[in-house]
Order: sequence, then C-alpha cells, then structure tokens
Amino acid sequence: MSEDTNRVLTLSASERENVKKTLWEAARQKALSCRQCPLSETRSKVVFGDGDPDSKLMFIGEGPGADEDAEGMPFVGRAGKLLTQILTAAGISRQDVYITNIVKCRPPENRVPSPQETVLCNKHLQTQIMLINPALIVLLGNTPTRWIMQTNEGITKLRGRWYDWRGIRVMPMFHPSYLLRNASSKEGSPKHLTWIDIQEVKRAWDEVRGK
Repeated sequence: MSEDTNRVLTLSASERENVKKTLWEAARQKALSCRQCPLSETRSKVVFGDGDPDSKLMFIGEGPGADEDAEGMPFVGRAGKLLTQILTAAGISRQDVYITNIVKCRPPENRVPSPQETVLCNKHLQTQIMLINPALIVLLGNTPTRWIMQTNEGITKLRGRWYDWRGIRVMPMFHPSYLLRNASSKEGSPKHLTWIDIQEVKRAWDEVRGK
C-alpha cells in the first residue's frame, strides 16, 4: 500500500469530507471550462448536475435540452418536471439524490450525443461517479444504458432489473421524455412499467440506507 493511500486512510471523517469537497469543486470547474468537443461551441451553459453529491442513489440521463442549457441545471424542462413528479410519488426527494447526464452540454436540436462527444465527456461523468460512490444508479433511457452497460440491447428489454456494474447496482428505466410521448397509463404501458420500476428503486434505496 502506497504512502499516499495510507495517508488518505488515516484521515478523519471531517478531513475526508473536506478533501471530497475540494475534489468535487475542482471537477465541477473543469467541466464548466471544458472545450474539448464541438458541443462547447453551441452551448449556453454547462450542465454539471444537481442534488446531493453524498447520496447513494444517482440518476444518469442523456444530455441537456433547451431549458437545461438555459438554466445550467439538469431535468428542469417538461421531462424534468415529470421526473420530479415520479420521484415525489415514490417518496424520493429530488434533493436527496444526484442527477446528471452522459454529456454536460446540449447537443444541437436535442439529438443523441455522438460517440466522440460521449467519449470526450466521459471523464467528467466517471469523476462524478467516483466521488459520489453511489450504491445504486438509475439509467434513464437508451443512451446512458448502452454507454454504461456497453450493450446494444434496447431499454425495453433491459428496464426494470438490477445489473452489476463495477460493484454498483444499476437499473435502466424509460427516460421521462419517452413517457411524455406515450401518455397511456394502462397496465403494461411505459408509464405503468416506470411506476413499478421506481417503486423498486425506492425499495432498494431504503435497503441501502437501512430503512
């Protein structure tokens, strides 16, 4: 074990918390000033994330839309308001989880991020995951599901089950924008399945927190 590792392990809880805050702010500033991909040329604001960086529950979407680009916050448009409603209905406070996206800048016309953009932005996402150290990650839609799980399978086949990813349990769920395009709430509909899935997420989160 290295000397640096030993030094970290001997830090007090408050010292570790201060180190994390310093690293988190450095990661945020690095993302805010990032110019490595073409998305930086058309963005209004970088959308780093929102919520509690100490949470054991993390949500990852695809990328910012127009409202998010304008405000610099994830999931604040119509899809974001629906996500908040879903969380609230399941007994999950948005302030108690952490929400981010695969890419931190809006793709023009809300298109799917390109492989190049996803690869170049991945360092920001991986730093967030490393510092948050969540027990559970919910992947909202096809793009984060395929990127994180490195699969070509679609969300319809994968949703609603837990998978192991680097020792973290991950669950794919429908993106709320997809639910806006599929209004039915009848049994077996995307909205109905999402309600089942978010209740399982709440159950697992309660288990992680010892509730």
